[in-house]
Amino acid sequence: MTSESVQPTTGPARRTVMAAAGATGIAVALTACGSGDDGGGDGGTETGAGTAAGTVLGKTSEIPEGGGKVFGDAKVVVTQPTAGEFKAFSSTCTHQGCQVKEIADGIIHCPCHQSEFSVTDGSVKKGPATKPLPAEQITVDGDTITLV
Repeated sequence: MTSESVQPTTGPARRTVMAAAGATGIAVALTACGSGDDGGGDGGTETGAGTAAGTVLGKTSEIPEGGGKVFGDAKVVVTQPTAGEFKAFSSTCTHQGCQVKEIADGIIHCPCHQSEFSVTDGSVKKGPATKPLPAEQITVDGDTITLV
């Protein structure tokens, strides 16, 4: 019978385990920064994700002149910059992926880091966002607003 030397197996060094745990914590914290509290913020910047074309969003009477309304399920914000003119943009902020919440005085506001966007063209009015909200395609038929 031959004797084999049995070498004890070792796991990763304690320092390696601690570094991995720290990196995981940072990743979780950064992901949380980009999430919305309406179930729609996954940190991505994809527009209209998961919403079927032809989805009725609402009525024109719901959109105030100079303001707008966020349709959270569709991840779309519809605005009415001037009477009878309707625009649509992704409601996902281009900074960290939060969902914009409030539209007032011609400005679309993101609650996470206070970025502001124009109701007219989605352009950045105040950072930290540096990219405009992407335009979405809608149709207005009578008083019904539909996502194209």
